[in-house]
Amino acid sequence: MTGVRAELAVDDLAGCPVASASADEPVRDVTWAETANGTVEQFATTGEPGDGDPVFAYDDLTVFEFTREDAEPCFCEAVERHLGPLTDVHAEDGTLHVTVHATDVAKLRSLVGRLSEEYGPVRLEYLVRTRSGEGDEPVVPVDLGRLTDRQREVVATAYEMGYFEYPRTSNGTEVSAALDIEPSTFSEHLAAAQSKLLADLLERQ
Repeated sequence: MTGVRAELAVDDLAGCPVASASADEPVRDVTWAETANGTVEQFATTGEPGDGDPVFAYDDLTVFEFTREDAEPCFCEAVERHLGPLTDVHAEDGTLHVTVHATDVAKLRSLVGRLSEEYGPVRLEYLVRTRSGEGDEPVVPVDLGRLTDRQREVVATAYEMGYFEYPRTSNGTEVSAALDIEPSTFSEHLAAAQSKLLADLLERQ
């Protein structure tokens, strides 16, 4: 069996009450259901979102509800339509995070590209690949959320330009020029990113 567990993140998602509600306090337990009047969504937060009506409260959390017309575009439903049910949806600091299991990595990669065109840049925050057979090495997840935005940009650009290939198709000077930074700055960002990722790998083995 092969497959992946992936967490996608998108910033500044226009028209998403869940993402907007998380600007001050995190939002969790996001659920939705289709009704005759549209799609009803609920979420829990300790804050006071601008959209949504309170329907229940427990401890320091309040559950809010709002109705979205089916004609309105929805990032979560777009992911579900192409990959299947979402296992988790939450938001923090205005960023929406969705987690999904998928069997087709190529399809996931293609979908991220299409979603980025429609909703704005979509990041792959977390990816775990399952083992394909008994003799495979244990699964080791890599959490890209540990990197800063700049570190992710440096690693992504270096990868796209073939910096990590053997033999290399670009060097540090070329990658730093593409990023419009000094080679020494590129080296510092890359070293910091690699240190975080290696620590993550070693801690999770």
